[in-house]
Amino acid sequence: MSGSPMPARIGAALRQGSRSVKAWFGRWPRWCRRTVAALVAVQIALVTAAAGYVVSVDLPPDAAPPQASVLYYRDGRTVLARIGLTDRTDVTLDRVPEGVRQAFLAAEDRGFQDHYGVSVRGLVRALWSNVVDDSGQGASTITQQYVRNAYLTQERTVSRKAKEAALALKVENRYSKDEILQRYLNTIYFGRGAYGIEAAAHAFFGVSVERLTTAQGAVLAAMVKDPTRGDPAQDPEWTLDRWKWILRAMSEAGWLPDGAADQTPYPAVADESVTAAAIDGPIGLITDRVEDELVAAGITRQQIRTGGLNITTTLDAPAQRAATASIAKALKGQPDVLRTALVAIDPRDGGVRAYYGGDRGRGFYDDALAARPPASTFKPLVLAAAEERGIGFRSYYNGTSPRVFSDRGGAPLYNQDNLQCPMCPLDVAMVHSLNTPFYAVAEQIGPNRIRDLARRLGVPERYGDQVTMVDLKGEPAPGRTRADIAIGRYAVAPADMASVYATLAGGGERVDRHFVVSVTAAGGAVLHRHEVRPDRVLDAGVAADVGAVLSQVVEEEGRVPGVEAAAKTGSQQYGDTADSSDAWTAGWASGLAAAVWVGRDKPGPIRTSGGRAINGDGMPYEIFRNFLSGALAGQPVRDLPRAAHVGRPESGDLETIEGDVKMVPGQIYQGPRKGDQVDRSLAVGTWRERAARLDAVLDRLTSSGLDFAVSLIDRKTGQRYDYRGNRDFETASVVKLPLLAALLLKAQDEGRGLTAAEKRRVRRMIVASDNDAAVQVYAAIGGASGLQEALGRLGLGDTDPNPRFGLTTTTAKDQTRLVAALTGSAGPLTAESRALILQLLGSVNADQTWGVSAASFEGESTAQKNGWMSRSTEDNRWIVNSTGRILGEKTDVALSVLSHGHETREDGIGSVERIAALTRSYLGW
Repeated sequence: MSGSPMPARIGAALRQGSRSVKAWFGRWPRWCRRTVAALVAVQIALVTAAAGYVVSVDLPPDAAPPQASVLYYRDGRTVLARIGLTDRTDVTLDRVPEGVRQAFLAAEDRGFQDHYGVSVRGLVRALWSNVVDDSGQGASTITQQYVRNAYLTQERTVSRKAKEAALALKVENRYSKDEILQRYLNTIYFGRGAYGIEAAAHAFFGVSVERLTTAQGAVLAAMVKDPTRGDPAQDPEWTLDRWKWILRAMSEAGWLPDGAADQTPYPAVADESVTAAAIDGPIGLITDRVEDELVAAGITRQQIRTGGLNITTTLDAPAQRAATASIAKALKGQPDVLRTALVAIDPRDGGVRAYYGGDRGRGFYDDALAARPPASTFKPLVLAAAEERGIGFRSYYNGTSPRVFSDRGGAPLYNQDNLQCPMCPLDVAMVHSLNTPFYAVAEQIGPNRIRDLARRLGVPERYGDQVTMVDLKGEPAPGRTRADIAIGRYAVAPADMASVYATLAGGGERVDRHFVVSVTAAGGAVLHRHEVRPDRVLDAGVAADVGAVLSQVVEEEGRVPGVEAAAKTGSQQYGDTADSSDAWTAGWASGLAAAVWVGRDKPGPIRTSGGRAINGDGMPYEIFRNFLSGALAGQPVRDLPRAAHVGRPESGDLETIEGDVKMVPGQIYQGPRKGDQVDRSLAVGTWRERAARLDAVLDRLTSSGLDFAVSLIDRKTGQRYDYRGNRDFETASVVKLPLLAALLLKAQDEGRGLTAAEKRRVRRMIVASDNDAAVQVYAAIGGASGLQEALGRLGLGDTDPNPRFGLTTTTAKDQTRLVAALTGSAGPLTAESRALILQLLGSVNADQTWGVSAASFEGESTAQKNGWMSRSTEDNRWIVNSTGRILGEKTDVALSVLSHGHETREDGIGSVERIAALTRSYLGW
């Protein structure tokens, strides 16, 4: 039997299959068949349309050459700066080592050799994201990245995504894979002004591209994602994490051995590029801020550097000149250690009109963004929060000094210069910057209300990982806000203080701070335009009242020539010294708000070249006045809004006034000041004669019933004085000082520093006098035996440790020996350990100014530890001790006063201070 020919059989089978498919499809419901037919038709139409679109898109003959972008002042004509290429040298692909090429493929497009230029999955995801939520996601093949960088803008539109895909397909058709990769590597922006891989090899490693190792190539590949953050000099942790990720991806692709990410040493990277042209001076940081803002808006750093953009900023040329001129005038001839910042904002639109974060140029530390304690410039926020609660600015509060408040652990709060104002209206308290009335208001209305208002006005919720305006670990209330917010103890950046004051100046309408008005491409297409969205966050009447009160401050400090202004000064005290570490002025005139800060890179005393302390009402206020006057020169003088008198005048907390004080409304007078108890006229004769007279005075005190001991070492002269210096007294909390020294010695012996947990613990133990922390430290050093060993190394033979650390006994002589051991270089403690001890003791005294500090004068610093406790075995009488170091230009003494048997703690404190002051009065050190 002969079979049918093969073609005939195949045809029959196909006809039979077709009839079967038709029969099967015919059994579907009619609506289902129509739906499938419609979907097939739509798909065919889409594919046809896509193919037609690809054909219609012309591929330029070659990539457009890179162009610098120009930043303009807000007039759109005056050039502010140019951001552009500084280094580019194209290289052929054969000069790029294979391992380096593989690093880029692993980082950006592992399927590069297999696709036709477009990632379908990525393209669909990008189109969906742009249509549905405008997220700006994009596909990420190397071909598409090259097309985007070489031919297109960075606008976030569906049409641009589609054109990118079409051009990528055409590029794949015109060039080989090696040619595409070569073009890609020559068009990437790596940061540091380096455009292309050859320039990047020089900028980051100081070598030509052919000498790059695979590990170095992976570092460069890590930067493609973000050329600024990816720079190891900017964010080394981020770059290291991405570098390891790339090496792992290379291992997965078989290009590196398994485990290479953990076994390969991270290559050394140059700290900075010698080939990158920097924009010097204050303008450099402005360009950094503009670039950051544009990146957040979806414009890449590469496009900013190479796209020939026209960027109109919010900066005002006369205002910027006034800012730099006023700062230059103030800093001329002053110490190099001084740093300053100025940010000025137009409250109507949030535009930054002038900006000064430092004069070192691009990429350097920006002082305008560094959080610092704003001191009394935060008091206007307390007033605004009070008015929101119905408390008017003419309400009376207790402005005596010092006062003790519930959340300060018993430490008294002083007004500056210890000014007294018992019946104090809040506007008067503002003008004279009194602390105690505003602290009382904060306690009354709740510090959280002030924090919430600050955030509404312009303070961000976080600086990095740290929540703003709350206690840090180791402080009295970690994670919570205390009434210390009223006196500006919580750090805020100068730029954010400018935003806060701009909101007040704008009548309570907040507008987000920004630097950019608009961005257009070289061809004229608008890529970005800032939208102003005012948000009412504070009643206009409250804002007007705050402005009216702050205008009184300007009347007190000195009017701004030709301008009606409102302002507040502030000075953050450095430790317990008469110096400030941060000095501020913030305020506004109609149409312009500004914040000025003066300080140092690291907190420390700020003084003029003549040695005078710099406070808010000095250099910062002069900068503020000169700036406003210059920035607004030639403009008509505009009045500030009149006071609205929101709220009612109240009696506040006048019921807390104690003692015999002057009850005259609004009257301010001088209270006792540092060193008032010392009578310098008594220090006459030789040291022996002075010591003999002091002995006689102290004998009379002991005959009256006081039981105490005094010891003094004058480190300047070598003189020593002791009164009952060998007599044993219980240490109370003074024992926490040798506990700290013992823990540091233990850490030194183990060849390490204190752990983070230990640092928090000792801070609580010393600064907050936390007994629970002291118990933990006592256990960590081995209890009484461990403390005894440490005391022996410190040369303290009179101190007898007790298993209950608070019952340890000591002598006044041992206490001054301890201070000498903690401050002298001859002892067993390292310089780092001694510095930590003195820093902690100085922090204690900033909040706790009683004790041996009564023997100090303005301009001298005191590092001390105080202690008190009552004893039931002594009819609940009090032990009160104080030990410390007093340091000044002509003074360096260790002083200890130990006492017990006092009826009240206050009596004990008064006695210790009197004894310390008498010691200086007669000895005259």
